[in-house]
Amino acid sequence: MIPTLAWTPQGVRFIDQTRLPLEESYVLATNYEQVADAIVTMVVRGAPAIGVSAAYGVALGALRTKAATAADFAPEFDRICVRLAATRPTAVNLFWAIDRMKRLFATLAGASASLAEIQQKLLAEAHAMYEEDIVACKAMGRFGAALIPNKGGVLTHCNAGALATCGYGTALGVIRSAVEQGKQIHVFADETRPFLQGARLTAWELMADHIPTTVICDNMAASLMRAGHIQAVVVGADRIAANGDAANKIGTYNVAILAREHGIPFYVAAPWSTVDMATATGDAIPIEERPAIEVTHHGGKQLTPNGVGIRNPAFDVTPAKYIAAIITERGVLKAPFGESLKAMELRVK
Repeated sequence: MIPTLAWTPQGVRFIDQTRLPLEESYVLATNYEQVADAIVTMVVRGAPAIGVSAAYGVALGALRTKAATAADFAPEFDRICVRLAATRPTAVNLFWAIDRMKRLFATLAGASASLAEIQQKLLAEAHAMYEEDIVACKAMGRFGAALIPNKGGVLTHCNAGALATCGYGTALGVIRSAVEQGKQIHVFADETRPFLQGARLTAWELMADHIPTTVICDNMAASLMRAGHIQAVVVGADRIAANGDAANKIGTYNVAILAREHGIPFYVAAPWSTVDMATATGDAIPIEERPAIEVTHHGGKQLTPNGVGIRNPAFDVTPAKYIAAIITERGVLKAPFGESLKAMELRVK
């Protein structure tokens, strides 16, 4: 399993995704500020991985505190949560994980738990999220594999694999599971400008698993669809609204429109923690604007003229009408998503 992130006695160890695929190196975050920096700089990325990383960041902050009592630690705990929540605005898993840690802290503090007990319980909760993510991804894979054709091409955009989770992956988990079932598929990975998650990360992962993979430029998808090379599209998500609108890496919306035009099913795979029932539609999902240098430069080389205007939204929203199914660890949901998502939420409660 790819070691996206791991807890160590010294802190949280991340594989540095900014250096892949040519260099496999690791970053050790020994305090919560360094965890926050790893999230902001995309050393670690992908909605599920960001959520678990934030949980570990909270636990690390608790373990590193100089406070003597739980009461003394409470204001610091709030500051830690605020800092980690400010790292990236779109992935709801980040806020889901931090809120889960907040609820645990409130319960323990309300029960007059000692600071030492709080520290250990927060770390145990982060460990639990880590393990739950792996189980969820494998369940998603099993559910989603049934939607993948026995033979043909599958297009994916960005990286929704083991590198975006604690292991196995969401969209790539579906692909891995399909391959494990004996399905003969070839993956087409959009390069995913400007950060090139598809070209750098998805291709690296799938090659390591010996899954046939071809990287294509983002503007090649329509041509390959028209030529009959692609039979399904599966992507991840960073937030799914209550009506089924899904935010994912910029360019996903383009792919969804192209898939509809060519009669190709477009699937979204994400854990239930990505579903945000408090957000009615995709119009209310906050979209992160990344630094202009990600567009103007690549590999340290400037690509654009000085002074030109730059836009760099990290995500776009695919309307629910373009989505054939949403794959979660709880099952496969179909339209109308407003009804199926609500029914699933009530069934689990």
